[in-house]
Amino acid sequence: MERIELCGALHARVDGWRAAGERLALVPTMGNLHEGHLTLVREARAHAERVVATIFVNPLQFGPGEDLGAYPRTLEEDERLLAREGYDLLFAPAIDALYPRGQEDQTRVEVPRLSDILCGASRPGHFVGVATVVCKLLNMVRPDVAVFGEKDFQQLLVIRRMVEDLAIPVEILGAPTVREPDGLAMSSRNGYLSSQERRRAPALYRALTLAGDALREGGAVDEVEGAASAVLREAGLRPDYVSVRRASDLGPVAPGDCDLVVLAAAHLGRARLIDNLRVLRCSKG
Repeated sequence: MERIELCGALHARVDGWRAAGERLALVPTMGNLHEGHLTLVREARAHAERVVATIFVNPLQFGPGEDLGAYPRTLEEDERLLAREGYDLLFAPAIDALYPRGQEDQTRVEVPRLSDILCGASRPGHFVGVATVVCKLLNMVRPDVAVFGEKDFQQLLVIRRMVEDLAIPVEILGAPTVREPDGLAMSSRNGYLSSQERRRAPALYRALTLAGDALREGGAVDEVEGAASAVLREAGLRPDYVSVRRASDLGPVAPGDCDLVVLAAAHLGRARLIDNLRVLRCSKG
């Protein structure tokens, strides 16, 4: 296990593994690791002989006034946690290693439509930053598989579409959301919550669960969304959106669609929390 910060050293190491015929898995993160991240590493290990984890707080995906400066950076602790999981390589580059000409002159990758809705509407340019950095990391590591968490469901679909459209030869795997005992999805930004806010936060998953139950019972989409938003407001959260979409492409639900996803984002104190819930129902049209 080793930590590398330079792109040239990364290329040399992964080229050696590839020449030896070993399968590679990539787990991109922004650090401040928790159990959710570690499950991604375990999933990656199940699919490859070599696991490359990356830690990079990507400035390109943060908008004006967002928490780039405050985002927790805990590299030494992250490395200790990864060591318990038996990763092979940690790539932790400086900003100028990935963006040597600066961010303004960086070629960018945009996935149309998927990037402009839901979180993309609330955070313009966010998914351009995500797609750009993930594309760079995939090209640098050239893994056989890359693992992402399903908590960021829209991000997962953006990356899958990018890989398909750009013909990048990698399999994108989604790992189930890891939750606290009270249902709150694990997230690095949960650390922003005060003790009082933390007690309110599980309302997000509760709202999703109620929405899922209502959909399975035949509830109308707009009524389900409205009821879930009300649950959030009653708990003291400020909804950004609650939206029921087709799970395959986040399109509007049409008669006959059975595989749905309820996605939600809400503000609570300094934190913006996101979560989602897959729902299987047979629409009666």
